[in-house]
Amino acid sequence: MHRLIIILVLCFASPAAAQHNHSSHGQPKETGQAAFAAIAEIVALLESDPNTDWSRVDIDGLRRHLVDMDLVTTRAEISRTLRPQGARFEIRGTPRTLEAIRAMVPSHAPFLASETGWQVSTEELEDGVALTVDGDADRIQGLGFFGLMAIGAHHQRHHLMMAKGLASH
Repeated sequence: MHRLIIILVLCFASPAAAQHNHSSHGQPKETGQAAFAAIAEIVALLESDPNTDWSRVDIDGLRRHLVDMDLVTTRAEISRTLRPQGARFEIRGTPRTLEAIRAMVPSHAPFLASETGWQVSTEELEDGVALTVDGDADRIQGLGFFGLMAIGAHHQRHHLMMAKGLASH
């Protein structure tokens, strides 16, 4: 009897059995496009929080922000000037992309500075925004503009705050 129990435990502990037992029985797990997935994740968090103040929830505002993130990531044109301690990035784009650049880049600068301890500044340009980052030159230059924009684990918390209708920056 003892042997039978051990055999059954080993059978059900196999990777195939574990995968089968934890699967969603053929149901997809991915919610789709990245912005939709981010919204779905936030909605699930809001739904699971009994303290959600639904009168303040602003999923449309979160969506606008995610569109801005997409525009900056996929449509912005970046020129880079290397500096001894880092780099200066000039970020430009079409009128709608420029709107997204102006919403995102200056608001990200303080987070970048606090996460890294680097000197970070922005400057409004007639047709864009300049981001100057000085600190660890090799790392800054290696990351480039998009890598710098991704630094920090504040994005998820920021998205949840936006969706809850709370101050986002």
